[in-house]
Amino acid sequence: MMTGLEITILGPAFIAGLLVLATHVPLGQEVLKRGIIFIDLAIAQIAAFGVILAARLGFEAHGWEVQVIAVGSAILGAGILSYLEKYHAQNQEALIGVSFILAATGSIILLANNPHGGEQLKDLLVGQILWITWEQLIPLIVMTFFVLLMWFVFNLKKRIGFYFLFAIAVTSSVQLVGVYLVFASLIIPALGCLHYSGIQSLFIGFVIGTLGYGLGLILSSILDLPSGAVIVWMIATTALATNILKNKNKNKNKNKINMIMKNTKT
Repeated sequence: MMTGLEITILGPAFIAGLLVLATHVPLGQEVLKRGIIFIDLAIAQIAAFGVILAARLGFEAHGWEVQVIAVGSAILGAGILSYLEKYHAQNQEALIGVSFILAATGSIILLANNPHGGEQLKDLLVGQILWITWEQLIPLIVMTFFVLLMWFVFNLKKRIGFYFLFAIAVTSSVQLVGVYLVFASLIIPALGCLHYSGIQSLFIGFVIGTLGYGLGLILSSILDLPSGAVIVWMIATTALATNILKNKNKNKNKNKINMIMKNTKT
């Protein structure tokens, strides 16, 4: 049964997961701070819409034209959402949801007469992480370096800068790992490290995601299950375990403090 663990297949997939996490962990934490949880789903779906639109126009699946249209769609969507944050903040979350559903149904309309449309839509949602090649990682590496440079060195976290970097990161990752894994990589590690702060928060979030991707890839290979779906569940399980351990240690330390105070009084 362990013969399913092929390093030539799992290696690129795992590295892709680490690269996705490198940008999505800090971006996801910022999303939680801003309280715009579904922005990642919206922009990921808009990027997917751009990919489907490019294919509908007859461009090659992994050609530069597809990347330009996908990135352009995501940046346009990010610009609109940035405008909504500034002028319609009270309804922003609802408008983000509308943006998501429009992009999702738009994708279905574009694929309506495509005999392979269902399969293409599934690939964009669930992803095909096990089919990632080493060559496909090169653009992702370049994007990751650029986003991290802009985020941590040039501190491009202001409203429009955040949306711009978010659009670039999500567009690159959604084509490799799918919409569901993009959402999971952004939000679940961020939720798992809510009780931490600073560098420790980033580290814990990255560890949660890394364990999730690693365990998910191994289990899906052994059990012959869809990798993207299993990875989502493993990230969630790891985040839950992290919170349980944190609360357990917190209660233990609290009990110790109470015992010390009690002994001091006596």
